[in-house]
Amino acid sequence: MKDKVILIFGGKSAEYEVSLLSVYNVSKALDREKHDVIMIGITKEGVWYSYYGSLEKVRDGSWCDDKENLRAVSFIMQKGIREDETGVIFDKSIPVFPVVHGSYCEDGRLQGLLDMCGFDYVGPGTAESAICMDKYVTKLIISHRHIPMADFVLIHRGNENEDIIDKVEAKLTYPVFVKPANAGSSVGASKVKGREELLAAVNEARRFDDKVLVEEYIKGREIEVAVMGNDEPFASRPGEICPNSEFYDYDTKYINDTATYFIPAELPDEISEKVRSYALKIYRALCCKGLSRVDFFVRDKEVYFNEINTLPGFTSISMYPSLMQDHGFTYAEVVEELLKYAKENK
Repeated sequence: MKDKVILIFGGKSAEYEVSLLSVYNVSKALDREKHDVIMIGITKEGVWYSYYGSLEKVRDGSWCDDKENLRAVSFIMQKGIREDETGVIFDKSIPVFPVVHGSYCEDGRLQGLLDMCGFDYVGPGTAESAICMDKYVTKLIISHRHIPMADFVLIHRGNENEDIIDKVEAKLTYPVFVKPANAGSSVGASKVKGREELLAAVNEARRFDDKVLVEEYIKGREIEVAVMGNDEPFASRPGEICPNSEFYDYDTKYINDTATYFIPAELPDEISEKVRSYALKIYRALCCKGLSRVDFFVRDKEVYFNEINTLPGFTSISMYPSLMQDHGFTYAEVVEELLKYAKENK
Protein backbone atom coordinates (compact mmCIF):
# COMPACT_ATOMS: atom_id res chain seq x y z
CA MET A 1 0.00 0.00 0.00
CA LYS A 2 1.28 3.45 -0.88
CA ASP A 3 1.94 6.05 1.80
CA LYS A 4 -0.16 9.17 1.51
CA VAL A 5 1.47 12.60 1.71
CA ILE A 6 -0.31 15.97 1.87
CA LEU A 7 1.42 18.91 0.20
CA ILE A 8 -0.03 22.32 1.11
CA PHE A 9 0.87 25.22 -1.18
CA GLY A 10 -0.03 28.80 -2.07
CA GLY A 11 -1.36 31.06 0.67
CA LYS A 12 -2.15 34.71 1.26
CA SER A 13 1.45 35.90 1.65
CA ALA A 14 3.54 37.96 -0.75
CA GLU A 15 5.51 34.78 -1.46
CA TYR A 16 2.60 32.92 -3.06
CA GLU A 17 4.40 32.49 -6.40
CA VAL A 18 7.51 31.11 -4.69
CA SER A 19 5.35 28.46 -3.02
CA LEU A 20 3.98 27.35 -6.40
CA LEU A 21 7.50 26.86 -7.78
CA SER A 22 8.59 25.06 -4.61
CA VAL A 23 5.66 22.63 -4.45
CA TYR A 24 6.06 21.83 -8.14
CA ASN A 25 9.59 20.58 -7.43
CA VAL A 26 8.68 18.79 -4.21
CA SER A 27 5.75 17.00 -5.85
CA LYS A 28 7.84 15.98 -8.86
CA ALA A 29 10.49 14.56 -6.50
CA LEU A 30 8.09 12.21 -4.70
CA ASP A 31 8.13 8.64 -6.01
CA ARG A 32 4.56 7.85 -7.16
CA GLU A 33 5.24 4.13 -6.72
CA LYS A 34 5.71 4.81 -2.99
CA HIS A 35 3.38 7.75 -2.38
CA ASP A 36 -0.11 8.95 -3.11
CA VAL A 37 0.33 12.72 -3.21
CA ILE A 38 -2.58 14.88 -2.08
CA MET A 39 -2.28 18.48 -3.24
CA ILE A 40 -4.06 21.11 -1.16
CA GLY A 41 -3.82 24.66 -2.44
CA ILE A 42 -4.68 27.94 -0.77
CA THR A 43 -5.63 30.80 -3.08
CA LYS A 44 -4.39 34.35 -2.62
CA GLU A 45 -7.79 35.10 -1.07
CA GLY A 46 -7.34 32.31 1.49
CA VAL A 47 -9.75 29.73 0.02
CA TRP A 48 -8.68 26.08 0.45
CA TYR A 49 -9.03 23.39 -2.24
CA SER A 50 -7.76 19.91 -2.88
CA TYR A 51 -6.39 19.91 -6.44
CA TYR A 52 -6.33 16.94 -8.82
CA GLY A 53 -5.12 18.61 -12.00
CA SER A 54 -1.84 19.17 -13.79
CA LEU A 55 1.32 20.13 -11.90
CA GLU A 56 2.12 22.47 -14.78
CA LYS A 57 -0.96 24.49 -13.84
CA VAL A 58 0.35 24.74 -10.31
CA ARG A 59 3.68 26.03 -11.56
CA ASP A 60 2.16 28.67 -13.85
CA GLY A 61 -0.47 29.74 -11.29
CA SER A 62 -3.56 28.69 -13.27
CA TRP A 63 -4.47 25.78 -10.94
CA CYS A 64 -7.19 27.75 -9.14
CA ASP A 65 -9.01 28.32 -12.48
CA ASP A 66 -9.08 24.57 -13.21
CA LYS A 67 -12.57 24.17 -11.74
CA GLU A 68 -13.07 20.56 -12.81
CA ASN A 69 -10.12 19.50 -10.65
CA LEU A 70 -10.92 21.49 -7.50
CA ARG A 71 -12.74 20.30 -4.39
CA ALA A 72 -13.37 22.68 -1.48
CA VAL A 73 -11.95 21.40 1.81
CA SER A 74 -12.41 22.10 5.50
CA PHE A 75 -10.62 20.98 8.67
CA ILE A 76 -12.43 18.63 11.05
CA MET A 77 -10.62 18.67 14.41
CA GLN A 78 -11.39 15.05 15.32
CA LYS A 79 -10.67 13.49 11.93
CA GLY A 80 -8.48 15.66 9.72
CA ILE A 81 -9.41 17.31 6.42
CA ARG A 82 -12.76 16.78 4.68
CA GLU A 83 -13.65 17.49 1.07
CA ASP A 84 -16.89 19.42 1.40
CA GLU A 85 -18.49 18.19 -1.82
CA THR A 86 -17.67 14.46 -1.57
CA GLY A 87 -17.23 13.78 2.12
CA VAL A 88 -13.78 12.23 1.56
CA ILE A 89 -11.66 12.38 4.70
CA PHE A 90 -7.89 12.88 4.58
CA ASP A 91 -6.91 11.13 7.78
CA LYS A 92 -4.75 13.02 10.28
CA SER A 93 -2.28 10.11 10.22
CA ILE A 94 -1.12 11.42 6.83
CA PRO A 95 2.04 13.57 7.15
CA VAL A 96 1.87 17.11 5.82
CA PHE A 97 4.58 19.02 4.01
CA PRO A 98 3.52 22.70 4.17
CA VAL A 99 5.38 23.98 1.11
CA VAL A 100 4.44 27.55 1.93
CA HIS A 101 6.36 30.68 2.73
CA GLY A 102 5.80 33.99 4.48
CA SER A 103 2.88 35.42 6.43
CA TYR A 104 -0.08 33.18 7.34
CA CYS A 105 2.04 30.14 6.54
CA GLU A 106 5.62 30.22 7.80
CA ASP A 107 4.83 32.31 10.87
CA GLY A 108 3.15 29.62 12.99
CA ARG A 109 -0.46 30.22 12.00
CA LEU A 110 -0.67 27.23 9.67
CA GLN A 111 1.36 25.11 12.10
CA GLY A 112 -1.13 25.96 14.87
CA LEU A 113 -4.02 24.74 12.72
CA LEU A 114 -2.18 21.50 11.93
CA ASP A 115 -1.38 21.03 15.63
CA MET A 116 -5.03 21.45 16.62
CA CYS A 117 -6.04 18.84 14.05
CA GLY A 118 -3.32 16.42 15.14
CA PHE A 119 -1.27 16.27 11.94
CA ASP A 120 2.45 15.51 11.81
CA TYR A 121 4.16 18.03 9.55
CA VAL A 122 7.52 19.05 8.14
CA GLY A 123 9.34 21.87 9.89
CA PRO A 124 9.38 23.61 13.27
CA GLY A 125 6.30 23.88 15.46
CA THR A 126 3.87 26.71 16.06
CA ALA A 127 5.81 28.77 18.62
CA GLU A 128 9.18 28.14 16.99
CA SER A 129 7.88 29.17 13.57
CA ALA A 130 6.39 32.39 14.98
CA ILE A 131 9.59 33.27 16.83
CA CYS A 132 11.86 32.62 13.85
CA MET A 133 9.62 34.62 11.53
CA ASP A 134 9.88 37.64 13.82
CA LYS A 135 13.38 38.94 13.16
CA TYR A 136 13.23 41.21 16.22
CA VAL A 137 12.38 38.38 18.65
CA THR A 138 14.95 36.13 16.97
CA LYS A 139 17.64 38.76 17.51
CA LEU A 140 16.72 39.12 21.19
CA ILE A 141 17.13 35.37 21.73
CA ILE A 142 20.34 34.98 19.73
CA SER A 143 21.90 38.03 21.41
CA HIS A 144 22.16 35.90 24.57
CA ARG A 145 24.16 33.24 22.70
CA HIS A 146 27.10 35.59 22.06
CA ILE A 147 26.84 35.24 18.29
CA PRO A 148 27.68 38.49 16.45
CA MET A 149 24.94 40.15 14.40
CA ALA A 150 24.14 43.51 12.85
CA ASP A 151 23.14 46.28 15.25
CA PHE A 152 19.55 47.47 14.75
CA VAL A 153 16.76 49.87 15.65
CA LEU A 154 13.13 48.79 16.02
CA ILE A 155 10.46 51.07 14.55
CA HIS A 156 6.86 50.72 15.77
CA ARG A 157 3.76 51.77 13.86
CA GLY A 158 3.22 54.72 16.20
CA ASN A 159 6.64 56.29 15.73
CA GLU A 160 6.48 59.75 14.12
CA ASN A 161 8.73 60.59 11.18
CA GLU A 162 11.03 62.79 13.26
CA ASP A 163 11.33 60.07 15.91
CA ILE A 164 12.31 57.53 13.26
CA ILE A 165 15.09 59.69 11.87
CA ASP A 166 16.39 60.57 15.34
CA LYS A 167 16.35 56.94 16.54
CA VAL A 168 18.16 55.63 13.47
CA GLU A 169 20.78 58.35 13.22
CA ALA A 170 21.54 58.22 16.95
CA LYS A 171 22.59 54.56 16.66
CA LEU A 172 23.46 53.75 13.05
CA THR A 173 25.26 55.30 10.11
CA TYR A 174 24.20 55.13 6.46
CA PRO A 175 23.81 52.98 4.50
CA VAL A 176 21.32 50.87 6.46
CA PHE A 177 18.89 48.08 5.63
CA VAL A 178 15.18 48.53 6.29
CA LYS A 179 12.95 45.45 6.43
CA PRO A 180 9.66 44.24 7.92
CA ALA A 181 10.20 42.30 11.14
CA ASN A 182 7.83 39.60 9.88
CA ALA A 183 8.42 38.73 6.23
CA GLY A 184 10.62 36.45 4.17
CA SER A 185 12.49 36.40 0.85
CA SER A 186 13.55 40.03 1.35
CA VAL A 187 9.95 41.15 0.75
CA GLY A 188 9.63 44.84 1.61
CA ALA A 189 13.38 45.21 2.21
CA SER A 190 15.39 48.22 1.05
CA LYS A 191 18.96 49.42 1.19
CA VAL A 192 18.92 53.06 2.30
CA LYS A 193 21.87 55.31 1.51
CA GLY A 194 20.73 58.52 3.20
CA ARG A 195 18.11 60.34 5.27
CA GLU A 196 16.04 61.31 2.24
CA GLU A 197 15.33 57.61 1.47
CA LEU A 198 14.68 56.42 5.00
CA LEU A 199 11.02 57.27 5.55
CA ALA A 200 9.96 55.92 2.14
CA ALA A 201 11.75 52.64 2.93
CA VAL A 202 10.08 52.41 6.35
CA ASN A 203 6.66 53.00 4.79
CA GLU A 204 7.34 50.29 2.21
CA ALA A 205 8.28 47.83 4.96
CA ARG A 206 5.14 48.80 6.91
CA ARG A 207 3.04 47.43 4.05
CA PHE A 208 4.01 43.98 5.32
CA ASP A 209 4.31 44.40 9.09
CA ASP A 210 3.67 46.93 11.86
CA LYS A 211 7.20 46.38 13.20
CA VAL A 212 10.15 47.47 11.08
CA LEU A 213 13.84 46.79 11.62
CA VAL A 214 16.51 49.23 10.54
CA GLU A 215 19.81 47.38 10.53
CA GLU A 216 23.47 48.21 10.36
CA TYR A 217 24.89 47.55 6.91
CA ILE A 218 27.54 44.83 7.00
CA LYS A 219 29.49 44.70 3.78
CA GLY A 220 30.34 41.04 3.65
CA ARG A 221 29.86 37.81 1.76
CA GLU A 222 26.36 36.28 1.92
CA ILE A 223 26.71 32.76 3.31
CA GLU A 224 23.95 30.21 3.94
CA VAL A 225 23.81 26.86 5.76
CA ALA A 226 21.13 24.18 5.54
CA VAL A 227 20.26 22.42 8.80
CA MET A 228 18.21 19.22 9.07
CA GLY A 229 17.10 17.04 11.95
CA ASN A 230 15.25 16.92 15.25
CA ASP A 231 17.15 16.02 18.41
CA GLU A 232 20.50 15.57 16.66
CA PRO A 233 20.51 18.02 13.75
CA PHE A 234 23.33 18.31 11.25
CA ALA A 235 24.50 21.21 9.10
CA SER A 236 25.58 21.30 5.47
CA ARG A 237 28.74 22.93 4.24
CA PRO A 238 28.18 26.66 3.72
CA GLY A 239 27.18 28.02 0.34
CA GLU A 240 27.68 31.56 -0.97
CA ILE A 241 25.39 33.86 -2.91
CA CYS A 242 26.77 36.66 -5.06
CA PRO A 243 23.67 38.72 -5.88
CA ASN A 244 25.21 40.71 -8.75
CA SER A 245 22.75 43.43 -7.73
CA GLU A 246 22.43 46.01 -4.95
CA PHE A 247 21.48 43.23 -2.55
CA TYR A 248 19.84 39.79 -2.59
CA ASP A 249 16.26 41.03 -2.88
CA TYR A 250 13.08 39.27 -4.02
CA ASP A 251 13.57 40.13 -7.71
CA THR A 252 17.13 38.82 -7.67
CA LYS A 253 16.03 35.58 -6.02
CA TYR A 254 13.02 34.69 -8.11
CA ILE A 255 12.46 37.03 -11.08
CA ASN A 256 15.70 38.31 -12.64
CA ASP A 257 17.82 35.30 -11.57
CA THR A 258 21.02 37.36 -11.73
CA ALA A 259 22.68 35.79 -8.68
CA THR A 260 25.65 33.43 -8.81
CA TYR A 261 25.86 30.54 -6.35
CA PHE A 262 28.94 28.79 -5.00
CA ILE A 263 28.40 25.44 -3.26
CA PRO A 264 30.43 24.91 -1.21
CA ALA A 265 31.57 28.44 -0.47
CA GLU A 266 35.28 29.10 -0.82
CA LEU A 267 36.03 29.80 2.82
CA PRO A 268 38.98 28.94 5.06
CA ASP A 269 38.27 25.74 6.97
CA GLU A 270 38.13 27.51 10.33
CA ILE A 271 35.56 30.04 9.05
CA SER A 272 33.48 27.32 7.43
CA GLU A 273 33.40 25.38 10.68
CA LYS A 274 32.54 28.51 12.67
CA VAL A 275 29.59 29.18 10.37
CA ARG A 276 28.35 25.60 10.71
CA SER A 277 28.80 25.70 14.48
CA TYR A 278 26.86 28.96 14.73
CA ALA A 279 24.09 27.54 12.51
CA LEU A 280 23.60 24.57 14.82
CA LYS A 281 23.70 26.77 17.95
CA ILE A 282 21.05 29.05 16.47
CA TYR A 283 18.89 26.13 15.35
CA ARG A 284 18.98 24.62 18.84
CA ALA A 285 18.54 27.95 20.64
CA LEU A 286 15.34 28.55 18.67
CA CYS A 287 14.16 24.95 19.29
CA CYS A 288 13.82 24.20 15.58
CA LYS A 289 12.99 20.76 14.24
CA GLY A 290 12.89 19.27 10.76
CA LEU A 291 14.71 21.92 8.77
CA SER A 292 15.84 25.52 8.57
CA ARG A 293 18.24 27.59 6.52
CA VAL A 294 20.50 29.90 8.53
CA ASP A 295 21.98 32.96 6.81
CA PHE A 296 25.15 34.85 7.67
CA PHE A 297 27.47 37.60 6.53
CA VAL A 298 31.20 36.89 6.51
CA ARG A 299 33.53 39.89 6.55
CA ASP A 300 37.23 39.04 6.64
CA LYS A 301 37.36 36.47 9.46
CA GLU A 302 34.25 37.69 11.26
CA VAL A 303 30.92 35.86 11.02
CA TYR A 304 27.60 37.69 11.61
CA PHE A 305 24.20 36.05 11.94
CA ASN A 306 21.62 37.51 9.55
CA GLU A 307 18.37 35.50 9.80
CA ILE A 308 16.81 32.04 9.89
CA ASN A 309 14.19 30.62 7.52
CA THR A 310 12.11 27.71 8.82
CA LEU A 311 10.45 26.83 5.50
CA PRO A 312 13.04 27.88 2.90
CA GLY A 313 12.36 27.80 -0.81
CA PHE A 314 12.43 24.54 -2.76
CA THR A 315 12.56 26.04 -6.25
CA SER A 316 15.08 24.84 -8.83
CA ILE A 317 17.55 27.56 -7.72
CA SER A 318 16.85 27.48 -3.97
CA MET A 319 19.82 27.09 -1.66
CA TYR A 320 18.38 24.65 0.88
CA PRO A 321 17.95 21.62 -1.41
CA SER A 322 21.15 22.53 -3.26
CA LEU A 323 23.15 22.61 -0.02
CA MET A 324 21.69 19.28 1.05
CA GLN A 325 22.55 17.81 -2.34
CA ASP A 326 26.13 18.93 -1.72
CA HIS A 327 25.87 17.08 1.60
CA GLY A 328 25.19 13.86 -0.32
CA PHE A 329 21.41 13.69 -0.75
CA THR A 330 19.50 13.69 -4.00
CA TYR A 331 16.62 16.18 -4.21
CA ALA A 332 14.17 13.30 -3.75
CA GLU A 333 16.08 12.05 -0.69
CA VAL A 334 15.91 15.51 0.89
CA VAL A 335 12.11 15.39 0.65
CA GLU A 336 11.95 11.82 1.98
CA GLU A 337 14.22 12.67 4.93
CA LEU A 338 12.08 15.66 5.87
CA LEU A 339 8.94 13.51 5.84
CA LYS A 340 10.72 11.01 8.08
CA TYR A 341 11.61 13.75 10.58
CA ALA A 342 7.98 14.97 10.44
CA LYS A 343 6.76 11.56 11.63
CA GLU A 344 9.29 11.64 14.47
CA ASN A 345 8.36 15.19 15.41
CA LYS A 346 5.58 14.47 17.91
